[in-house]
Amino acid sequence: MPPRFATLPNRRAIIDRRILADRLAIVEAGDPIALRQAASAILKDALDAGRAEVERRFAEHPTRGLEAAAAQGFLVDQLLRLLWDFTLRRLYRNPNPTAAERMTLIAVGGYGRGEMAPHSDVDLGFLTPTRRTPWCEQVIETMLYALWDMGLKVGHSSRSLDEMVKMAKSDVTVRTALLEARYVWGDTALYDEAARRFKAEVQTDTRGFVAQKLAERDVRHKKMGDSRYVVEPNVKEGKGGLRDLHTLFWIGKDAYGVQRAAELVEKGVLTRQEYRRFNRAENFLWAVRCHLHLITGRAEERLTFDVQREIAERMRYADRPGKSAVERFMQFYFLQAKIVGDLTGVFLAHLDEALAGRGRRFGLPAIRRSPRKLQGFVLDRGRLALPNDLFLRDDPVRLIELFALADAHGLEVHPQAMRLAARDAKLVDDYRDDPRANALFLDVLTSPREPEQVLRWMNEAGVMGRFVPDFGRVVAQMQFDMYHHYTVDEHTIRAVGLLAQIENGRLVEDHPLATVLFEQIVSRRALYVAVLLHDIAKGRGGDHSVLGAEVAERLCPRFGLTPAETETVAWLVRWHLLASATAFKRDLSDFKTILDFAAIVASPQRLMMLLVLTVVDIRAVGPGTWNGWKRQLLTDLYQSAEEVLRLGHKQRGRGERVTAKQERLHAALGWAERDFARLVQRLPEAYWVAEPIDVLERNARMMAAAGETQLSIDAQPDPERGATLVSIYAADHPGIFYRIAGAIHAAGGNIIDARIHTTRDGMALDNFLVQDPLGRPFDDEGQLARLKTTIADALANRARLTERLQGKPLPRPRADAFSIEPAVLIDNKASNRFTVIEVNARDRPALLFDLANALFQSKVTIHSAHVATYGERAVDTFYVTDLLGDKIDSTSRLKAVERRLIEAAAGSDAAAQAA
Repeated sequence: MPPRFATLPNRRAIIDRRILADRLAIVEAGDPIALRQAASAILKDALDAGRAEVERRFAEHPTRGLEAAAAQGFLVDQLLRLLWDFTLRRLYRNPNPTAAERMTLIAVGGYGRGEMAPHSDVDLGFLTPTRRTPWCEQVIETMLYALWDMGLKVGHSSRSLDEMVKMAKSDVTVRTALLEARYVWGDTALYDEAARRFKAEVQTDTRGFVAQKLAERDVRHKKMGDSRYVVEPNVKEGKGGLRDLHTLFWIGKDAYGVQRAAELVEKGVLTRQEYRRFNRAENFLWAVRCHLHLITGRAEERLTFDVQREIAERMRYADRPGKSAVERFMQFYFLQAKIVGDLTGVFLAHLDEALAGRGRRFGLPAIRRSPRKLQGFVLDRGRLALPNDLFLRDDPVRLIELFALADAHGLEVHPQAMRLAARDAKLVDDYRDDPRANALFLDVLTSPREPEQVLRWMNEAGVMGRFVPDFGRVVAQMQFDMYHHYTVDEHTIRAVGLLAQIENGRLVEDHPLATVLFEQIVSRRALYVAVLLHDIAKGRGGDHSVLGAEVAERLCPRFGLTPAETETVAWLVRWHLLASATAFKRDLSDFKTILDFAAIVASPQRLMMLLVLTVVDIRAVGPGTWNGWKRQLLTDLYQSAEEVLRLGHKQRGRGERVTAKQERLHAALGWAERDFARLVQRLPEAYWVAEPIDVLERNARMMAAAGETQLSIDAQPDPERGATLVSIYAADHPGIFYRIAGAIHAAGGNIIDARIHTTRDGMALDNFLVQDPLGRPFDDEGQLARLKTTIADALANRARLTERLQGKPLPRPRADAFSIEPAVLIDNKASNRFTVIEVNARDRPALLFDLANALFQSKVTIHSAHVATYGERAVDTFYVTDLLGDKIDSTSRLKAVERRLIEAAAGSDAAAQAA
């Protein structure tokens, strides 16, 4: 019996094999099939009862993951033994089997380890001495049918010993599965022979097996996001998940012949403390996986937002000030994933030494040159190592110096040095104010080489969180939303890495403006420190920008920054969301928006630094967050604000920019002077400011082609903006905006920005940027044709939009995991001409349609709309006036508008009537 089964309390309460064997012995039926089905029914009842008992125990002790996994394995073991005996005694009796009719049943894969989640597959192997006889095939077939009758998902193979050896030699997956093989029932001598041959004939190339498993692991990590800090991790396959622990065990079993992870301590691979961490991480991950299977009712391995909260409740996490129960649960999850990564490094270091190989840890860069001065540190086969185990304790500043040297010389840190750094990290507590330590840390942070890699090593060793305790508070801290893909510490380190890439010119295609501006920034180290600290105060229960600025004022002098640099860093942290909030939620053609933004920035240097900080902050959120549209909005904001800061609070530059745009458009169109002058006369100044030159040209050609026609619709994919530009030229009338918005949603589109213009002769000229539900441009001809038709039908009142939209399925039901209370903010000071209304709500299909319809019902005119989404949260901003074109000043009327918008944001049908 596997050791984990032996420690299970009161095993017979899960399943009592003797009682079941007696019941099976008296089963009667008319033919073998009916007899098998009768036995399967008894065993199915036992399986259900056993599972219920395991689930009951797990509910009482929801953190005992390994016990729950072992209990599932024990239950299946007993059922298989009963089924085997019943098949051989009642269905296919064979009192005198030939040598070829000997057979044994083995458990392989996870079941072989004796670990099973509630909905795991049962992986079985049937072994025979030689080629299978008809009797063996009958037994195997009958057992499989019985297991399927019981509702079990079975993975199986049936092989002779020669076939087993041949397959294991040629296929690393088969070799891995058989490495964990465990005797279940049948011929014990045959099992012993199989184990002997596997060891003698298959386990002959440990180096090759290790290389294959590590390559397999790297491919798996890449597929899963290549970070152990993705906020919806895969518990089984993700980086830092169970499969990584299994990989260590497989390699340990192959290389050291261990049967249990605990034996790695005896082999000197792990210390007792490290094994306890291994066991604790494994137990926690198994608990999470078992809860995940039970909640979803299937073999689900991804810890998605909709189950995170429920698992946190089941595992009895509670809210704390500034941090919800689910965030505390996920922070502990990521800390365990980090432990898995740490143990992987330690284990592979030992293996590397044992095999005398020259493998690199986590695919790190090779040594660039042999440094001559290592300040007492040594090189061990090209890796930065320690001369003895007490080296860091003798001078704890070396805990920082270790990583500074690694960065300066392009060296990999030896895993044993990482191990000792983790052991001694707490010693740096007394040296946080040491000028030498802070200078070394600043050198790493602002390195012109690869600061991201070295900072990640510091973080993995626990040194960074100790040296900067404020950073330690956000290590492994997730934010429970769909916008952020990584934990706060991982997001921050990635942002620093992106900053270095921009400085080195490696992202010039994606970020041309930021690359140019970086060369003009006077204090690059202030910018690097600001990136490090911009999210440092998250999870403290207040505005993290304000609290973070206070942290910056305290930390920067310690790091060695001047008072001027400290002031700059604190300002950048305080306002690090200002540029994105202005660019994505406000109308950049409204000069008051630019003036207000420039008044806060007040300095060209701050403007440049803020732009670069904003870029890396957005880009580091996760894949797909940055796009060409955001780049254009931030570029427009920068250029407008830079002009104000250069020229002062005058619109002189604005008029020059409009004239320059008109001259460029005239040249691009090649129209006669009189025709172009007529176009200019028809369009208001705000239109020329708002639209970029390529959109101006598309609109002009569309208007010219339309002639006297009252409706023209153009839709062209725009890869640069990552969206499709949809332009509508139509007779203006009340409600036109919400009808267009509804039509676009009905056609499957997601509006990311809308700019609404009215010509001086009463025509509407509206431009929408539209994406599909996956954030890509609409580019299929059929899609574009359907989009145009749907808009035309809506404007001609040929379709009841509300009914069509209600019939569409939700493309993003994951947002349902989040509870966001709708909020409406009304600002009459943000614009000189318009009342600005900002609506915060949970994102859902047709939200913009519902809000625009609510404004139409409120008898207000929409002049521009700006759509920003942050995962599950949508922020829709409208610039509106009353029907006479004036701001809305009446308090009672504003209250009525607010009430109607909140109803619409919450999905109330009362706010929308059939269009």
